[in-house]
Amino acid sequence: MKEVVNDQNTKVNEALSRKQFLSFTGKSLAVGGLVVAGMNQNTVFAQTSKKAMSPPARVPAQAQEPIVLEKWKSEVDQQSGPIPTPLPPEQRIGYAVVGLGHLALEEILPALSSSKKSRLTALVSGSPEKMKKVASQYGITAENCYSYQNFDDLKMNKAVDVIYIVLPNALHKEYTIRGAKAGKHILCEKPMAISSKECEEMIAACNKANVKLMVAYRIQYQPHNRKVKALIQSNEFGIPKFIEASNGQSSANPEHWRHKIALAGGGALPDIGLYCLNTTRFILEKEPTEVFAYQYSTPGNPLFKEVEELISWQMKFPGGIIASCNSDYNVHEIKDYRVLCEKGWMDLKKAYSYKGQDLKTARAKGKLELQENIGIAETNQFEVEMDHFSDCILTNKRPYTPGEEGLQDHIIMEAIYKSAKEGKPIKIVSSPAYTALHGPEPEID
Repeated sequence: MKEVVNDQNTKVNEALSRKQFLSFTGKSLAVGGLVVAGMNQNTVFAQTSKKAMSPPARVPAQAQEPIVLEKWKSEVDQQSGPIPTPLPPEQRIGYAVVGLGHLALEEILPALSSSKKSRLTALVSGSPEKMKKVASQYGITAENCYSYQNFDDLKMNKAVDVIYIVLPNALHKEYTIRGAKAGKHILCEKPMAISSKECEEMIAACNKANVKLMVAYRIQYQPHNRKVKALIQSNEFGIPKFIEASNGQSSANPEHWRHKIALAGGGALPDIGLYCLNTTRFILEKEPTEVFAYQYSTPGNPLFKEVEELISWQMKFPGGIIASCNSDYNVHEIKDYRVLCEKGWMDLKKAYSYKGQDLKTARAKGKLELQENIGIAETNQFEVEMDHFSDCILTNKRPYTPGEEGLQDHIIMEAIYKSAKEGKPIKIVSSPAYTALHGPEPEID
């Protein structure tokens, strides 16, 4: 069935009789085999031609305030976030990415391409061939490409504000200290180092050089995890009582640096178990007072000649809250946690993944069990955490996850390893208040 278009762009069924159609307008005009009512030929062609137009908008004068477009969604649908407000490229904070492995190539460099306050300005790699290809892909000139030997020359590069260290864990300390001496702010991947002592040295070096140090705890900038934290702090589900957290994956290459104790500093715990540890502290806004742990490695498996395969531990928090955590390098992938509270529970699937988070809650209401699936727009976690650090530099704020946050995790991990070795609970003797470990809350859209 054909359709007829009138001058208001509404559709009229051609099945209407000519008499019925004329009754709406009083006159008609045949155009291209269709009947268009109520206008002459000149009016038809003038009004049916398509013209580009800009929708109504409010355009703030300030660069970082978003353009506000006309409303089009009803309140019954999920609303869109604010219009992105990227800074002009020359005003964004420049990053030198050190290390071009999986994380850098798969996640960090693409995220810098879409960041609002950050941009890629330099590369550091031990592979000239790989760096040449990556530099051509991201528009980095040869003079902004560095080896580990001439790393210290970054000091002269005014386009570099931040050095992002994406190296094996045992190299974090050296390149943080060298970067600080070069006068650059430091963003360091987690775990921060391979011991609490190294963390202390890194913090001291950055303080001495008067540069900022942030640990890349992306989960603390991720919206689903932040929502769980907000629900707990609101007391909407009552006091939390018990947390179950799992982070496991299957390894395949015994020659990878993660399976070498000298480079990794440990196995499943510092690599992926750290997410269970740090995220639990984050959502509770509390510090554990005691840990009790077990660890295991399959005899004869070449993957675990030097590092642990499985580690399982409990953490006791003030108020009697218990967290039961486990991490394994030899299971099908799982990255979930559940918070059991007095009046209900919160369950977050893929909590520690780069994307795909699924948040459910449940509570009773009379004879009903109410379960809710909370849909939240995903963000690029690497982009958000880098833009937070850039904002801290632009506004001279302390990062939300500074070096002290990384140090605290290492103190707790050392207690976990000690407990697993000695087979008894270990007290966390010196623990600052949770809020003392953090800078101001990040501003996240």
